[in-house]
Amino acid sequence: MTQVHTRSGIVEGTREAGVHAFLGVPYAQAPAHTGSPTGEFDPPQPAAPWDGVRPARSHGPTVPQYPYPPVHAELLANPLIPGEEYLNVNVWTPDPTASLPVYVFIHGGAFVHGSGAVPQYDGTAFARDGIVCVTLNYRLGAHGWLQLPDGPANIGLRDQIAALTWVRENIAAFGGDPERVTIGGESAGAMSVGALLASPAASGLFRGAILQSGAGHHSLPPETAHQVTLALAEKLGIAPTRTAFAAVPQADLLTAVKALTVQVQTERDVARFREVAANSMLFSPTVDGEVLPTAPITAMTTGTSADVPVLIGTNTDENTLFTVPSGAYEAADTAALHGTLRGLGFADPEEAAALFDDTADPRPGAALTAVLTDWMFRIPAVRAAEARAATATSPSFMYEFAWPSGTQGGRLRACHALELPFAFDTLDAEHSAALTGPEAPQALADEVHAAWVSFIRDGDPGWEPYSPDHRAVEVFDLERRTFTDPHSERTAAWEGLR
Repeated sequence: MTQVHTRSGIVEGTREAGVHAFLGVPYAQAPAHTGSPTGEFDPPQPAAPWDGVRPARSHGPTVPQYPYPPVHAELLANPLIPGEEYLNVNVWTPDPTASLPVYVFIHGGAFVHGSGAVPQYDGTAFARDGIVCVTLNYRLGAHGWLQLPDGPANIGLRDQIAALTWVRENIAAFGGDPERVTIGGESAGAMSVGALLASPAASGLFRGAILQSGAGHHSLPPETAHQVTLALAEKLGIAPTRTAFAAVPQADLLTAVKALTVQVQTERDVARFREVAANSMLFSPTVDGEVLPTAPITAMTTGTSADVPVLIGTNTDENTLFTVPSGAYEAADTAALHGTLRGLGFADPEEAAALFDDTADPRPGAALTAVLTDWMFRIPAVRAAEARAATATSPSFMYEFAWPSGTQGGRLRACHALELPFAFDTLDAEHSAALTGPEAPQALADEVHAAWVSFIRDGDPGWEPYSPDHRAVEVFDLERRTFTDPHSERTAAWEGLR
């Protein structure tokens, strides 16, 4: 056992194969313990001190959430651990007496799922390679992201900033250098990283950023966020106030969030829900004028966090994770493809559809999936790299993960979230094979993980930065290669639309 003195008290973790792990360490008070009647909707408060030695040998509680639907529960691990002290972090370190680079990872899950306890995020391999790795929980769903007229917005983002502040104040005790912190995230976690890059409240808490399958486009203006609040209050039959929402039993609130998510995804009422309907996500960081003064992509364009090096990228076939298991891939016809293109702003959907033709699969579902991958993930990443190339003083590096999964008959290909066990070098973790298939190449995990380690340690993953003159993208497949401006024709077609 290994003991470390934090500012709140002593924690005792485990040691195995040269790696010390401290799990479930609180970085903030349990919201239910603050004494406030609206505690779940209040900003985080510093963790209360404790006497004696606090065990940190197993993962702490996860944030209340409804489970993944069955089609995704088969593919994505998501342990649900009950308990009130869910604002906690996990730390892996090779040496608590050292002063090593730090990687703080923010999980994804569409702002309604996930935790730092997911086995694919185990930080052992990072610690083995000289990086202190931290994963964290933050409030999800309505508790984390609802915009309320009588309360502060972006509680989930404030949780993340509180966790980074905890890292700043405590990580030296675990062998980390607080001046060498890189933040990273995947999906909603990467979108959170984009928001943190734009947030004055997070300034100075990190020196590098990794954005996997999320960039700077996913935030909500207050008026859109307000529509979500009104719709959720209507489902619950309550006033749209913080006090009224705080009085709703947790299970009822989760049920209402799930029902409204399904409604938004089914009805696609863009006139009412705008960005929410277009992105199929009920929640995103809100431009509140305080924690998030402007949309992250706008902040990138104006040079905010220009001194922070960034590693950003996507997977080749992101949206197969959503269209294949749901049956939308098989069900899509030409009318659906053309209707989607028209809705996204293409004046001639038939002409635009040809840009998304898949030589390996001529069906409309393949083209539709490529359109949605571009809209949700690839084009926002490209725009972020373009914006930073024009304004940043530190480099941006782009990647594309292209190795195709062998699961579900190979139909998922290089889908959303597939790169995670490669970046963390956790191919042998519980449930990894459900998404990768049984024969995922360890040599590729060695390559991807080494690039992440290099960026966290040195601010350089090992290939040329992205620039307007040389749009370098490192493509990870069985053969690793650097391409210049891949998918350039499709990228150009989105100009003015995304």
